Amino acid sequence: KFNENQDVIRKTSNPISPTGGVVSLRGNLAPDGAIVKVAGLKNLRFVGPARVFDTEEKCFECVEKREYKEGDVLVIRYEGPKGGPGMREMLSTTAALYGQGMGDKVALITDGRFSGATRGFCIGHVGPEAAVGGPIAHIKDGDIITLDAVTGEISVNVSEEEFARRKASWAPRETEYGSGAIWKYAQLVGPARFGALTNPGAKGEKEQYADI
Repeated sequence: KFNENQDVIRKTSNPISPTGGVVSLRGNLAPDGAIVKVAGLKNLRFVGPARVFDTEEKCFECVEKREYKEGDVLVIRYEGPKGGPGMREMLSTTAALYGQGMGDKVALITDGRFSGATRGFCIGHVGPEAAVGGPIAHIKDGDIITLDAVTGEISVNVSEEEFARRKASWAPRETEYGSGAIWKYAQLVGPARFGALTNPGAKGEKEQYADI
């Protein structure tokens, strides 16, 4: 028997939590936005130094060897729609962190994505992604990153001038594919915030069966 006096639909002045289950973040680290699942999170703010990795495998190796510390913000980049390519889930690293009892003691951000079952302060869909020269491509170890799911902030303590200097010396990461279907996909796919589409959708069609 359920409680007849409980509030099923609550007033905005008395919410179950200050945010919904998923929160959008924005800032100088992700001008196009990022996504964090806050359901189950105890702390909605995290500030710490960056540890930067250009693939999930490199980050996973670091976690396996426990070459990180409490308070770090692990940054996995070049895993977006173009950079992956394919925007795969960063499942191995998050599972390893929780296996070591560190899931709530570090944060993880990526231009890739996460499983719906992911736990901890894990931020995905960072855009623009590293493969197109987004700010995440220019972060360095030790940069202080601020993540706040209440205010919607995702920022790094790097000035616009410093970002410009870093970008001037940046070059896209070399990949193992230079042709074929994977290369073609990486050339065509759009940003995550527009659905990582490989075509402009119905708006771009000139003929009835253009997509077939």
